[in-house]
Amino acid sequence: MIVLFNKPYCVLSQFTDDSGRPTLSEYIDLKNVYPAGRLDYDSEGLLVLTDDGRLQHLLANPKNKKPKTYWSQVEGEPTEEAIAQLSRGVLIEKKITLPAKVKKLSEPDLWDRNPPIRFRKSIPTSWIELTITEGRNRQVRKMTAAVGYPTLRLVRVSVGKYCLHDLQPGEWKIL
Repeated sequence: MIVLFNKPYCVLSQFTDDSGRPTLSEYIDLKNVYPAGRLDYDSEGLLVLTDDGRLQHLLANPKNKKPKTYWSQVEGEPTEEAIAQLSRGVLIEKKITLPAKVKKLSEPDLWDRNPPIRFRKSIPTSWIELTITEGRNRQVRKMTAAVGYPTLRLVRVSVGKYCLHDLQPGEWKIL
């Protein structure tokens, strides 16, 4: 079984939490499915769950280099040089990331985030799409910050061949 889930902002990518934070169990009532990878608590978007251990390993293990695509709302308007740096790979935690596919985006038609991102009149925001094949801890956020454009909102739109499409936050479907 393969489940596509649009993980809302501030929900853990697990079914239990000793601290009482929102988890997958508040949205998904299926037995014996597990996340194929993680999506940070403060990130939104596609989380693939499955009951197939081999598929889970294929999608989650960084050695398999499955592409993951994110839409990142960043502070400021990235320069062509910043985009080129992200495309080549950037130094985070003493190690260069693998090259990413990066392009500027028009503002995507997304649901409102609750709470909304912080807004500053003097600093514009813009969107970029990044496709990475690693999966280091908070990698996209660290990459955009390393080139001078901190991520304010991060939405994963695909993992391998699986895409978010029109699922709204908290919605899931079985493929």
